[in-house]
Amino acid sequence: MKRSLGEECGIVGVAGHPRAAEWVYLGLYALQHRGQESSGIVTTDGTRPYVRRGMGLVAEVFDQAALEDLRGTGAVGHNRYSTTGSPILVNAQPILVNYRDGFLAVAHNGNLVNARTLRRQLEDAGSIFQSSMDTEVLVHLIAASRTRTRDEAILDALSQIRGAYSFLILTQDALYAARDPHGFRPLSMGRRPDGVFVLASETCALDLVGVDPEREVGPGEVIKFPLEGGQEVLRDEPAESECMCVFEQIYFARPDSVLFGLSGAEARRRMGRELAREHPADADCVFSVPDSSNAAAAGYAEESGLPLEHGLIRNHYIGRTFIQPGQDVRDFRVKIKYNPVTSVIRDRRVVVVDDSIVRGTTSSALVRLVRDAGAREVHLRIASPPLRHPCYYGIDIPNRDELIASSRTVDEICDHVGADSLAYLSFDGLYRAVGARERHCDACFSGNYRVPVELGIEEKTAFESARAEVEEVRVRE
Repeated sequence: MKRSLGEECGIVGVAGHPRAAEWVYLGLYALQHRGQESSGIVTTDGTRPYVRRGMGLVAEVFDQAALEDLRGTGAVGHNRYSTTGSPILVNAQPILVNYRDGFLAVAHNGNLVNARTLRRQLEDAGSIFQSSMDTEVLVHLIAASRTRTRDEAILDALSQIRGAYSFLILTQDALYAARDPHGFRPLSMGRRPDGVFVLASETCALDLVGVDPEREVGPGEVIKFPLEGGQEVLRDEPAESECMCVFEQIYFARPDSVLFGLSGAEARRRMGRELAREHPADADCVFSVPDSSNAAAAGYAEESGLPLEHGLIRNHYIGRTFIQPGQDVRDFRVKIKYNPVTSVIRDRRVVVVDDSIVRGTTSSALVRLVRDAGAREVHLRIASPPLRHPCYYGIDIPNRDELIASSRTVDEICDHVGADSLAYLSFDGLYRAVGARERHCDACFSGNYRVPVELGIEEKTAFESARAEVEEVRVRE
């Protein structure tokens, strides 16, 4: 059940633990919300790599036997939601390659905006690509570098790429962590008293393995963690301006994570308070579209004085596929995910708080669901500005033509979804909640792409299209 927004990817790395694979596995469990298409872990015992990758959820890819086969004190893991490259096994991460200096295993969260140009140049020079992922460009750049050492080759490769990235790179004797100079994507690190380092997209993964977050890897920072212990900062070159993705705070990050120095739950609660100040409603109660809007709804209730209710219950046990009934069950895709609590809704004027509206189809179905449960009025409140532009920095937001707010006014969207009223949080309200606007990227709302993207970035490569067609035929058979 997708809500038309891809949850990016989640990455985890461990350096110096005798059961590194188990710790990465637990971290990936905590980051399952960031990607459900595939999962993978690569480990090393100091001499060779061990790998396990598969399509599906963490629990579907790994069992105890698989983890026991993943030996060593260094490990990287990845949960994937594809933003470039089709959702097929050849595109599962971490990428693992052998080259003249040993092996490289790379896990990536983000999107490289100059990957097409770099790939064309590398192919012209003789490189052969095995996947359609932008991440593979980094591997070829490292292998093609003419620098003297592996550290220098990694820095040389990173200097050539543009866009949003948090990388974890595993070699036979070290783990490397790298974040782009603008800091689009999060990457936190923690350290145990015995010197074990753990890195993850969100602090909730560190919490699960009992490691206190120490700090975030800084924008532009590259850190080397030798598997025998210690750390070395290889680069610390932030850009002139930070571009932290504001949608991480709005939707993607788990509320129990601390992101960009701010609790996700607190950020969303503040958004809800600001939304209530800007757009009050004459209503009887407030409830969220669970789960990402729970904190925002709580903030709205606190500020407005309206009681907070549980008006929608979410089914958390939906599989990746299910049998569709006939047309006689209207709005089935929403009904299988949400069920209204009629005793809360019947004969009441309700405020429904959600984090965003993408195409408008889910919102329309939700409003109908709430009305069918007996609501007298439905007032829809969105804890972010209108979503009008695609993202090229690592979020799978549809093309602009598919975004309902790109071509309709708020009143027109309100009519389309069937609400009695609709209001969005303003930019000013959003940044009163999360901090200075100049430190954040809000291109999906504003269209202000502060790191230029190359032409044709939204187009599939011939390789990707061909692979997708082959996989579709294989699945049908």
